[in-house]
Amino acid sequence: MTMPTMLMQRAHDEAVGDDAPQLPDKSQRRTFGAGYKLRIVAEYDACAGDGDKGALLRREGPYSSHIVEWRRARDAAATAGLAGPRRARANPDAAALAKAHKKIERLEEDLAKHKLALDIAGKRTRSCHCHRLPGKQG
Repeated sequence: MTMPTMLMQRAHDEAVGDDAPQLPDKSQRRTFGAGYKLRIVAEYDACAGDGDKGALLRREGPYSSHIVEWRRARDAAATAGLAGPRRARANPDAAALAKAHKKIERLEEDLAKHKLALDIAGKRTRSCHCHRLPGKQG
């Protein structure tokens, strides 16, 4: 550093001092509980006068987009409760097991057909008198 730069840095440090504002490393997101959301949406819906809704938002801190999202979530939860039980999601292992059972059944049917065919062919050759014994000719 050059001399004027060092002097300016020292002057700056003396002017600012050790009481410089410290910023947090990372800001924290606001979180709102379910009860708080329901209460705010109910209050927001109850507001009737001009500026009442804006005053509520300024006092409590959420944005109007929060109110819209919370209202949609509340309505979706209410309709989901009326829809009845949901069908359970298919288990991928159960699907693979069912596929394997079908393949086993098909292979067992094929085996039974082949055994029947061999039995029929075996009986046919046994009933034929044209068998030749090994070593004998003619």
